[in-house]
Parts: sequence; structure tokens; C-alpha cells
Amino acid sequence: MDFKILIKGGTIVDGSNTPAFKADVRVSNGLIEAIGTELQPRTGERVIDATDCLVTPGFIETHNHWDGGVWWSPMMEPAAAYGITTSINGNCGFSMAPAKAAIKHDVIDIFNFFEDIPEEPMDKLIPWDWEKWSEYQSSLKRNVRVPVNYASFCGHIALRLYVMGEAAWQRAATTEEIAQMCELLDDAMQAGAMGLSSNQLDYDKHDRPLPSQKADDNEYVALMKVVAKYPGATVQIIVDHFMRMTGPEQAQRLGNLAHEAGVRLQWAGVPTLQFQSEIAEKSLAVHEQFKAQGMDNWTGYHHESPTSVINFCRSLVFAQNGNQAWQELIDTEGLDAKNRLLTDPEWLARARESWDNQYAHSYLHDPSALTFKESESGYGPVGITLADYMKATGIEHASDALAQWVLNNGPESVIHKRSWERNMDLLLKMLRDPRSVGNISDGGAHGKMFCGYGDNISLLTKFVRDDGLLSIEEAVHVMTGKLANFFGLQDRGTIAVGKVADIAVFNLEQVERRAEEKIWDVWDGKGGRTYRYTRAPAPMVITLVNGVPTFDNGAVTGRFPGEFVRPTGAPISTELNG
Repeated sequence: MDFKILIKGGTIVDGSNTPAFKADVRVSNGLIEAIGTELQPRTGERVIDATDCLVTPGFIETHNHWDGGVWWSPMMEPAAAYGITTSINGNCGFSMAPAKAAIKHDVIDIFNFFEDIPEEPMDKLIPWDWEKWSEYQSSLKRNVRVPVNYASFCGHIALRLYVMGEAAWQRAATTEEIAQMCELLDDAMQAGAMGLSSNQLDYDKHDRPLPSQKADDNEYVALMKVVAKYPGATVQIIVDHFMRMTGPEQAQRLGNLAHEAGVRLQWAGVPTLQFQSEIAEKSLAVHEQFKAQGMDNWTGYHHESPTSVINFCRSLVFAQNGNQAWQELIDTEGLDAKNRLLTDPEWLARARESWDNQYAHSYLHDPSALTFKESESGYGPVGITLADYMKATGIEHASDALAQWVLNNGPESVIHKRSWERNMDLLLKMLRDPRSVGNISDGGAHGKMFCGYGDNISLLTKFVRDDGLLSIEEAVHVMTGKLANFFGLQDRGTIAVGKVADIAVFNLEQVERRAEEKIWDVWDGKGGRTYRYTRAPAPMVITLVNGVPTFDNGAVTGRFPGEFVRPTGAPISTELNG
């Protein structure tokens, strides 16, 4: 259906970082037809009263992991209620293709461990009727309808596993294997992949570096050259500023390789948390060097500090904080087996040692930073910290006290870990940096830990409305036009005549990043449903995706106008002007 809409009386923040202005916007045939003052309604045209509202491009989510969830939670809540119109997936080197029967469970296990994508629906609800990435894309188009525009990288890890099998975890690729990976990547690029994503950060639950970390320079350059053939395509690489702190060295190495290959690189990225200040100086120096040398290398960042809501059935928080004994409890299946560990003197001793040797920056060191949030059994207590509990019970070691609380309350109980403090000076620098990629929310991942969707609104409220740290033009630009240009999505991202009508209309005084709440819509493999976190609407007055309302009259519309999008051309400019 062609929705004919006239948005009247709003203030347009067009996504280009130019001054906002009062004007009306006419939408028809999925495109922005006209922008002007005093546009008059036509017969059959719906009028949206945008008085006191901002009219902006729809928000682009640059770092999502809906690869699995989109198959069973196709509404992607709360995307539409927060003005989100484009979701980019296949990040961190993780993608669902290429894949074949021999590696299917490796792919599922990686998504399950690193992104908390539940194993049961990934195994049973997804058809896995593909091998090549192009076949995956065809299956997704055939089987799934979405309310946002959907894009995806091809993952380096999937490429290595498909070609090398178990050897992908152990060694560099041969010349022949690299050629096979390049052929598979070229298939993905022809079909519309955003580019290649890779990972130099993560270790799996067996403490093995992910297969992409075994790739040598020859492999990286060969794959990057494949991506470089496609205008607007990019390479994304995750480097380590959390655990082994190799980020600056890997960024330097991979940035140089990307420059050699002639491809645009997004590396994630200059870190903006207080505990990372020392290593941030090193990575910032690398970033400034790239700019000074004219390299097309962009740093990723996010304006919110990662928070963790942890349960004891699915989480990677302990592993990523260097606590392998408690990760062992997470990975142990079944209530009885978990309870045996929690009462086993040998495990309790290992858990204490592991607790005492976590990464120094981990807030798991601080019992006052861990709050008991929910009890599965109702036994309690909740609403107090682990430090409070230790004082009340007389249990001296934090690990022992937490073990007792989990034993009493059940492994689906939830604790909240305090967020790390942000380095606001550096964060503001990144927000204004011409070679930065923001809005990296991790939406679609870690569904039992947090809801990344909604972080876009916190940039508008906290940074613009409440604290005056950014102008509204800057904040909208870094989540719309700047990102569309970076990713080669030249047909959208700004409010301009002829552009795709991905539009958000909202009253800045009325929107908020609402509190997280549970939605029970994830199949559990046992005939029931489990939960993920979502949020109540911000809300938008209206969200349009390709000119179709996806949020309207205070609620999602149940429409699925999203398309599978791809880079449509090289960036308009690579000058260092934002």
C-alpha cells in the first residue's frame, strides 16, 4: 500500500549537521516527495501534526545481533517505538553464513556463548537451508518479514569454519584455503553483504582464541581486497580493550592492512570508559595517526556504558572478566548439576581463587557493585548488594556468599553489575570526530542481560536536552546521515527530496529511554517461552520505514515494510569534515 502522508508544522533536523528549520515533509511511494513551508494537504493524504516535534531521519543501528532473533521475534521490539529504521547485523565476525551441516552447531554455539542468542530456537526454528551467504539471504527474504531495513556483514569466523573445519581454530590458512574464503566472500558481496566483519577480541568458553585470530596478514589482505571491489562496502574488526588489552597493536596492524587493500575500515574502537584511560591514550594516538596519514580507517564507539544483568544459566560476563570457575557454573546444564557445583568444596575453593584473580578492572571485584535484582524461587533477599548480604550472613568471601544466594534463589535469578564510569571528555571527542562510527548498541544480543535498543534516545535526552553537551543537529547527524554515508547507504539517512522515507517524528520533551522490562516471546525448546528484555515506547509520534508507519498512535502497527539493504555507492566524501 502506498501511504500518502504530509508531516506538518515540525522542525526538521535533516541528519546533515546543518541548522534545523521549520518545514513540512510530503511522503509518497515510499520516498520524500517534497519539503517546504505551507505545503497543502492533497485529497487522500493523511496529515501528521508535528507541532512542537522534531522530524528526523530514522535512526541507524550500526552494531546489532538480530541474526538469530529476527527469525522468532520479527517485531524486533522496541525498534519502531524508538524511531529505529535500519539494523546492521553480522558484526564481530559472527554471521549465519556461509554454513553447512558440519559446522552448524559451531555457529550456534558461538552465537549462544558470545551474544547470548538462545540455542534451542537457533537450532529448531531456523531452516538452515543454505550454505553460501547468497543462499542465506534468499532464505531470510523468503521466510522472514521485518519492520526495519535489515543489513548484514559476512563473518570471518563463518568463512574460516566453512573452509577449514576444526583447523580454523588452530592455524593460519593455506593459499588454497584463502582462495576458497575469497570466493565465498565474493558470493556474499555480490548478494548484498555490507562487507566483512572480523574479531580480534574474544576467546570461547574453552578459553580458545576465536578462529579469526589465527588469520595472518596474507589472509586479511586477500579478504579485504574482495570487499574493496564493491563501492560503499566496509570491513569491521573488533579489537581488545577489555581483556588482554591488545587493541592498539591490532588496530595499527589491521589499519595498515586495510589501507594496503584499499578498503574502508571500522575498528571498534577507541575506548571511552574510565578504567580504559591508559590504553585509550594509545588507541587514540593510532586513530590520530590514521587521520594524519589520510587513511580511511574509522573508530567505533558507543555513548552508553555497557551494563550487565546477569543470570546463571546464560551469560559470558564471568568469562569476559577472567573468572573461569564461575563461567563453568554458567555453562553447566541442569539445576541438579549446578547445585552440585555450588555445594562442592573443591569447586567453591576454585571459585574463590578465580574470583580473586579476575581482571583488575572488573566490578565483580566489588561486592557493593553487585545488586540482587530478581529471585527465581522468591527466597530472597533482593534489592540489596552482595556486600549487604555478606554483612547480614557473616559469609566472609564474596564468591561463597554469591554461591549461597544462587543456591537459595535458583540459577534463573538475576543480579545487576554496576556500569563502568564513562570518560566524558573522550566520549564527546568521539561524538564529534569526523572518523568515528557510533550508536553501537548490541541490540538483539544478550537478551537476558539488557536491551540495547533505546540507547539512541539517551543520546538525545541526556546529551542534548538535559545536559546541553551536544546540539540536536550533532546528535541526530551521528545516528543518521553520518552513518548512512559511512556504510554507503546513499539512498537514505537524511531528510531530502528523493531519499527513502525513513523518518522519525517525536517531541524531545516527551521521549525517554524507558526502563527495561521482560517480554516472554522466545521459544524455549520445551513447549514454552522464555524472556528477553525490551522497553516501553519512548514514544515516537510516528516512525516511517520506506514510507510505511511502523509505530503510530502510541503502538507498533504490525507492519513489516523493512527491506534487505546493501551499500548503494561509495561515500559522498572522505574528507575529514564529519
